[in-house]
Amino acid sequence: MTNIKNHVQLIGRLGAEPQIMVLENGSKLTKFSIAINNMYTTKNGEKINTTQWHNIIAWGSLATIAEKLLHKGVQVTVDGKLLNRNYTDKTGITHTN
Repeated sequence: MTNIKNHVQLIGRLGAEPQIMVLENGSKLTKFSIAINNMYTTKNGEKINTTQWHNIIAWGSLATIAEKLLHKGVQVTVDGKLLNRNYTDKTGITHTN
């Protein structure tokens, strides 16, 4: 357990058809979003449903597999790691996604 530093497993459904891209160097990537629905009950007994969206990117052979098997509405399990990226927009403001 001490060797696991950044590992996440998500189970959800695709919200749209995956986007397939082939880069100039020939490598392939597939982008898709999954929705994870959670329900909990408040102290007052009210049931609350929430949805969290996660953007996923698959590279190389995983992108090819995702392209063939994934479609809108399909339930998937994704194992991977979390990455945050920073970028600066045209106005000079730095964003994290």
